[in-house]
Amino acid sequence: MGNPALVDPATIRATAAEAWIRGYPILRNYRTLYAQAVDDADPGYVGGFGVFRHYPQPFTPADTDADTPDNDTSRSRAWLDLRTEPWVVSVPAEDRYYVLPLHELDTVYAGFIGARATGQEAGDYLVAGPGWQGEVPTGIKGVIRTATQLVGILGRTHLAGPSPEAVEELKLVQQGYRLRPLHEYAGTPAPPPAPHPVWPVWREEVMDGIEFFSFLDFLLGFFPVLPAEADLRTRLTDLGIDGRGDFEPAALPIVVRAEIERGIADGQAELRSAADRTTTSTGLFGTREQIGTEYLKQAVAAAVDLYGLPADETWYGGWAADSAGNQPPNASDRDYVVRFGPDDLPPARFFWSATMYALPERRLVDNTLDRYAIGDRTPGLVREPDGGLTLHIQHKRPANTQHSANWLPAPDGPFTIVVRLYGPDQSVLDGRWRLPPLTPL
Repeated sequence: MGNPALVDPATIRATAAEAWIRGYPILRNYRTLYAQAVDDADPGYVGGFGVFRHYPQPFTPADTDADTPDNDTSRSRAWLDLRTEPWVVSVPAEDRYYVLPLHELDTVYAGFIGARATGQEAGDYLVAGPGWQGEVPTGIKGVIRTATQLVGILGRTHLAGPSPEAVEELKLVQQGYRLRPLHEYAGTPAPPPAPHPVWPVWREEVMDGIEFFSFLDFLLGFFPVLPAEADLRTRLTDLGIDGRGDFEPAALPIVVRAEIERGIADGQAELRSAADRTTTSTGLFGTREQIGTEYLKQAVAAAVDLYGLPADETWYGGWAADSAGNQPPNASDRDYVVRFGPDDLPPARFFWSATMYALPERRLVDNTLDRYAIGDRTPGLVREPDGGLTLHIQHKRPANTQHSANWLPAPDGPFTIVVRLYGPDQSVLDGRWRLPPLTPL
């Protein structure tokens, strides 16, 4: 452990700012981990580590605790502790879209199991933590190696509609997702268990004070040093933040605490500024190979969408303003259309959708059709004679039958629409394909 009294005060503030930004996604992730895997009194508790909890029911306007809910897919949540041994994730053969992304402690992705990344055949995949050197057993289709000893899964599985029959079909798919420790899969003796951590109790105010670094110290114990951040970890060790989990802010000299608090304020200001400048989520999410060591970008990603997917998995777009410059769009006194030409329909390998949200809450919009999104899986859409597709976006149901078939109900006020392409074409990723305008009538 370092001696904070010997650290140059001139470097403490800068180190604290850098470390707060680096640690921001780690603590945001721990907030979720604690609720889902540790606190059995939390409504979101999944059952501990090594257990899937599935959420097959689609979102509705009654779900007011979800921000910009995705009504295309249903969730499956799990957490894995890889300290003792790897885990095996098994998936069934399935012709629908799904993805089980494995995020590490800082929310960077270790890998993906799913329709795009690994195909739609059944398979068993080994998830191995840092330093594991064991033998991969026969039958394993792929290996995902992680940089951290704790990883999470926020799976998405395509929901073919809100009907009870569609939900029951989805449940059968989700029940086919299976988690087993390696010894159980291989039929070998169980290894000695790892020590049970004393998990620090999560409190929201931790993010804003010096106690942030006590939590970070604990969590770094599950996060071996990466080469790219060796210098920062050395400077943190000099402050007593070394991954042992016994950092005590109260024991620091007053001048050191004051400099750390100033550094926290600097880091918070830098993150706010960066988030305000961010206009797209493209490039924010991915593996370490995809997003590198831009820790400010990682912090922004955690701030705007904690477990967002990389663009090659799911592309997100939409309209901040209509073609007349109204920002945000508002359906209280005007109707809108979006027309895709016959050669300009959203190019997605799996499917695409456009979901309506009322502002400012970003909630689904109650309507007579119970239609919250529209896309290539929506039954009864009417194409133009040339093969194009026009969406009618308005508050009241259109009188014209054809327009009504292509109606995306809007609120009686401001709104935003999020377009999602699952398995986007390369033309989307490189910018050759773009959304058509949102045009007021």
